[in-house]
Amino acid sequence: MNIPQTPASKSFKKHQAWLRGQVGKAIADYAMIQDGDRVMVCVSGGKDSYTLLDILRRLQRSAPIYFEILAVNLDQKQPGFPEHVLPDYFEAIGVPYRIVEQDTYSTVKRVIPEGKTMCGLCSRLRRGILYRVAAEERATKIALGHHRDDMVETLFLNMFHGGRLKGMPPKLLTDDHRHIVIRPLAYCPEADIARYARYCQFPIIPCTLCGSQENLQRAQIKQMIQDWERQWPGRVDSLFRSLQTVSASHLADPNLFDFAGLESTRLEAVADLGTAADCLSPTASP
Repeated sequence: MNIPQTPASKSFKKHQAWLRGQVGKAIADYAMIQDGDRVMVCVSGGKDSYTLLDILRRLQRSAPIYFEILAVNLDQKQPGFPEHVLPDYFEAIGVPYRIVEQDTYSTVKRVIPEGKTMCGLCSRLRRGILYRVAAEERATKIALGHHRDDMVETLFLNMFHGGRLKGMPPKLLTDDHRHIVIRPLAYCPEADIARYARYCQFPIIPCTLCGSQENLQRAQIKQMIQDWERQWPGRVDSLFRSLQTVSASHLADPNLFDFAGLESTRLEAVADLGTAADCLSPTASP
């Protein structure tokens, strides 16, 4: 496979340096990668995962710590999936890799009624398989290509359709406590990733091979947020910053904040103020 040459223009180098800086900052802010880690980078063939792999490999060469990278692709046997593209790409760039073949497509088609989106079940099956592979490969981190826009969209999806104030964290311990999932592109806008992918001419594999519609709820949320961004530039960045600046006392979850204890806190404060006032009173005993 002939891999396109990396562009040498000043604008490309500036853009690449900016993305590397954003990924490096996210890794540092959330302690995503430590010395000696074996990072399993999940590569689907889309712009996000290609960019993630490319930037991590560049950081790997200059990082002050040592960590390994293993690229993993899950071939789910969708009709028309070009099986040669990713192995050829991995071979050409010289990255260790593993292709996992698992026919989840047939399972999803059997379970999901015709005309309904298959994305939800497909992603759950994919996640379970990737966790198993991470254990087999002794990976200490699982790196996914979710970016800033994905994280903001997930926040609104959970609020609108799940009744939960819950997002997509940059770093996550799985429910069974066996794996740590990291999202190094957490600070990167989708538009900048798309621009980088076009620069690099990654061999993109379309995500519509299964014939399923895009998750309609997510598509609607994405459109809503894009409309906001066009009307008020910088809105998405502000929304993302809100995920990093949480005031539990100004929400409404009694499991997150001790609202019942406010009375005792107030009484303690009043008592402390009274003691301080007595001490400052001119009639107070020496």
